[in-house]
Amino acid sequence: MEEVLDLLYTRRTIREFTDEAVSDKEIEGMLKAAMAAPSMEDLRPWHFVVVRKRKMLDKLANVHKYAYMLKEAPLAIIVCGDSKTSERHWVEDTCVATQNLLLAASALGLGGVWISLYPKKKHQKAVRDLLDIPEHMGVLCAVALGRPADKSKTDSHYDGNRVHHEEW
Repeated sequence: MEEVLDLLYTRRTIREFTDEAVSDKEIEGMLKAAMAAPSMEDLRPWHFVVVRKRKMLDKLANVHKYAYMLKEAPLAIIVCGDSKTSERHWVEDTCVATQNLLLAASALGLGGVWISLYPKKKHQKAVRDLLDIPEHMGVLCAVALGRPADKSKTDSHYDGNRVHHEEW
């Protein structure tokens, strides 16, 4: 139990990566964790596009100014939600799946950063066009993944001043 809590407390955003590849087994592990996320009415609207080709990662890095880390990441996973499957809750479901994916990455010794694409229609469209994602798919985010260039750890961001008991 302590290992799980330590993982939750020390997971951090990674924006700089080594050039070492991420294995198929590691990718599958992250995707299994993502798909183990809870889902409203168990609809599981998530779909994932795995991108490894350098040319495509570089194109994705130009989608908006906060996607620059894709220029050096060896891997991106684009998280999508099927609005036909879950019109009302695909965003929440894919957010939880993305968190699971990032936690799994950390458990595997990898690091990642959530690059938000939703709710900006132009960012979603740019990624949808680059990757031939169908129109009914919402494009939540791109997750840049790889081995962290910086191995330093972080502590929990716990702030007791933000906790209220029984009432505000």
